[in-house]
Amino acid sequence: MKPKEKNNKKLKVKSRTDNLSVIRDFISSNALEAGLSEKTVDNIMLAVDEACTNIIKHAYRSFPEGEIEIKIEFDNKKFTIIIVDYGQTFDPTIVPKPDLKKYYHEHKVGGLGMYLMRTLMDDVEYKTVAGKYNQVLLSKNISSS
Repeated sequence: MKPKEKNNKKLKVKSRTDNLSVIRDFISSNALEAGLSEKTVDNIMLAVDEACTNIIKHAYRSFPEGEIEIKIEFDNKKFTIIIVDYGQTFDPTIVPKPDLKKYYHEHKVGGLGMYLMRTLMDDVEYKTVAGKYNQVLLSKNISSS
């Protein structure tokens, strides 16, 4: 199989929950174009939805004018989503791995975003440049989907 050229797509939206559907459509159409299965596309959309919801709620604290930039890169090996925001910084190392049995028994709601992202994607990386931006990189190996 001949290597496919790297595709790059960008989307910029304001940090509003009503833009989550725009983001989902952007992710879905590009993931399908990359040749990923519908199940894998659904998993990627859920991971991206969690990341963007966390940005809206925590990085921007529901400030609707914050910017979220989403860049997609893919070839025939990997599908990568890079999400950048300019809000409050976040240290993912302080988020403990959830005890799902305890979580279920206590009927908790929310708080599983990091767990879902790490479970649904092949690679999750965070980068913060204090006072400048935050970046989350989510990637899925195409050959494993």
